[in-house]
Amino acid sequence: MPKIVLIGAGSYVFARDIITDVLLKPSLKDSSISLVDIDPERLNIMTAFTKRLAEQQGFKTRIDSTTNRKEALDGADYVITAIRAGGWKPVLENRQTALKYGLEACPDQLGTGGVFGAVRQIPAILDICHDMEKLCPDALLINYSNPMAMICWAINDYSHIKAVGLCPNAHGGATRLANYLGAKFEDCSYWAAGINHFTWYLDFRVKGEDAYPTLREKFEDPRVYLQPDYFGKGVEVDRVEVEMLKNFGYFTSGSQAHLSMYLPYFRRKPELAEKYHLDDYGPIFGGAPKRTADETEELKKQIAGGYKFEFTNEYRWSLHAADVMDSMETGNVRRIDGNVKNKGLITNLLEGCCVEVPCLVDKEGIHPCHVGDLPPQCATLNRVNIGEQELAVRGIVEKDKQKIFQSILVDPLASSLMTIDECREMVDQMFVVDKIAMKGYK
Repeated sequence: MPKIVLIGAGSYVFARDIITDVLLKPSLKDSSISLVDIDPERLNIMTAFTKRLAEQQGFKTRIDSTTNRKEALDGADYVITAIRAGGWKPVLENRQTALKYGLEACPDQLGTGGVFGAVRQIPAILDICHDMEKLCPDALLINYSNPMAMICWAINDYSHIKAVGLCPNAHGGATRLANYLGAKFEDCSYWAAGINHFTWYLDFRVKGEDAYPTLREKFEDPRVYLQPDYFGKGVEVDRVEVEMLKNFGYFTSGSQAHLSMYLPYFRRKPELAEKYHLDDYGPIFGGAPKRTADETEELKKQIAGGYKFEFTNEYRWSLHAADVMDSMETGNVRRIDGNVKNKGLITNLLEGCCVEVPCLVDKEGIHPCHVGDLPPQCATLNRVNIGEQELAVRGIVEKDKQKIFQSILVDPLASSLMTIDECREMVDQMFVVDKIAMKGYK
């Protein structure tokens, strides 16, 4: 049976979901699962949860845990990364620096938050890759860490490890489109391609019929997409996506908060953010440490009290990793949306960049599908973001502050708000504030 290593196992939401997903697969439930985290307390809690869940289901899963990832990686077949190098502290500090210049920052996308998130994440994940090259060179790395595209680009160019980046957004956006159409998701099919958090639904069908004319008609009424967001507020969660559909011709997978960071149209002025009901990341990120502490105490109580943990196959955003591993173990062919190297896949985007495209998975691994040209308006917008990603990746690997500065200088949102001098000043401040980012830079 395969050996699966989860690095970042102290992430309560993600780790609990993916562990459950793995155990739900008959081909994986008797696997060896190795949990890795640098936080011993959280690691111990997640280990106790995993053992309890396996025991409750009567499985013979071998479960171990360690803070030494090299011990876990030895002989691994699959390695899953879901880490946030440096924790939340530098994320919050960088956000406060950016806000002085009127710029919102999110570590999962581009701009100041995404680039400096990559400054911390890429070296940490490349270290994992280099350990894998020695200890499990044939293993597949499945990355869930953000910023996805920059991390996967670095893995592809600066390691020899087989890898795919997985994100729930393309599947999640398609699910929302099915809901808007009043259709069962199993009756829908879609073809989406672009870059992570900015993928275009080039085709969307219900029972073989083009659904775009119906969607365009429905979206003429804003009440159709007035839905509570994930944090329970009554906001138009797809307002940005609908605006992109109306003006560029296609719905996108980004999810409102993500996509608005890739473009200059929605956050440039406070009144625009208000118009599009965009989230303030302060409560979301600022509340993360407390949420983590609360989750810790709740999970401790559940384990101590003999709580019967849920074990259902209801869709969760981590499900695709279990699907990939199941297909590689059984040969059951599936199609996923994967982040991979652009080797002639999207022909009017930069060769070698990281693209999100349909991929087939079987016993031989990941097989990305050829897409061809994106519509020119779609490719043009993606290219701007890809240029920023390339500068950031090269700057991070080469420890070159100038390239980091240039990557933020060409960011669509940052460049719509700041002068060159202001951008330089902000980046210099971020390097001072972010102690991790400072190490080794010229």
